[in-house]
Amino acid sequence: MAAKTSTPAEPKARISRDDLERNFRAVQQGIQGRVDEKKPTMLMIGAAGGVVLLLLFFVLGRRSGKKKTTLVEIRRF
Repeated sequence: MAAKTSTPAEPKARISRDDLERNFRAVQQGIQGRVDEKKPTMLMIGAAGGVVLLLLFFVLGRRSGKKKTTLVEIRRF
């Protein structure tokens, strides 16, 4: 088997710090734009979920309180 040798067709240009920063900013802006679009929806879902959990805990706690309630009768002689 012959060893494969690869020769670049053209020399690659050096990547500068400015190129990297520009690309990172573009990616970050794209992600930030999507996050900003979804933020109000996620806040509403989170608030609704919190209210549902609060009501669920209230109902379950009230129900278990009725099961375990002891009636104490105090009589005076």
